[in-house]
Amino acid sequence: MLKGHSFKRHILCRFLLWSCLQADHIQFILHIPATVIKLLQSKYHYKEEAEVICDKVQVKLSKECFHPYSTCITDVRTSHWEEAIQETKGGADNRKLAEECYFLWKSTRLQHMTLEEDVKAMLTELRKEVRLLLLTNGDRQTQREKIEACACQSYFDAIVVGGEQKEEKPAPSIFYHCCDLLGVQPGDCVMVGDTLETDIQGGLNAGLKATVWINKSGGVPLTSSPMPHYMVSSVLELPALLQSIDCKVSMSV
Repeated sequence: MLKGHSFKRHILCRFLLWSCLQADHIQFILHIPATVIKLLQSKYHYKEEAEVICDKVQVKLSKECFHPYSTCITDVRTSHWEEAIQETKGGADNRKLAEECYFLWKSTRLQHMTLEEDVKAMLTELRKEVRLLLLTNGDRQTQREKIEACACQSYFDAIVVGGEQKEEKPAPSIFYHCCDLLGVQPGDCVMVGDTLETDIQGGLNAGLKATVWINKSGGVPLTSSPMPHYMVSSVLELPALLQSIDCKVSMSV
């Protein structure tokens, strides 16, 4: 900490949702198609078409683009399933079956979202010294459902979802809004995230104290990519890094 001053450090922190999203992606691959495939095969007597439909939906999700203020995410994703069924089976549109597939997909997905115990312990310890704010882009309904499924609200002082704001990361405005919620200046905050284009670039745009990139793959950023102040391979390295940052600040004062 700064010599001669007593204050509580502040962090704009995305890493918790990052962890959940990574786990969610793994569970989607391993569990969710299997549940929908089983439904289509056992109840509706689809054969290899069931896997084809799920593959098509996966592609549609990866290319998904919609405006959160004018579009309902439930309608968008139900349409993914409806289109995939129509493209694979032909015949009349089947909205009812599409809705059944979508809600099974979503419920299974949320059931497998968990917050690891070591991350919980780290957050608990960090909050003894640090104020934490969870910042995420995305549709309001989808992100709030994930946050609730992970039961992570109690680990943060505030939660901000981009779909509820006028602008999302990397726009500086959403970072300034987060600072206002914490009652601090941008120069008092550290941004932690796994996406260079939104998390790191956004932190740089807003003039935050530092940016930390969670680089799980160990790859090197492209020369054209935003350059973080610090890199770690796991969120669990964050407490030690924060101490290091504090020491550097203290030595410069």
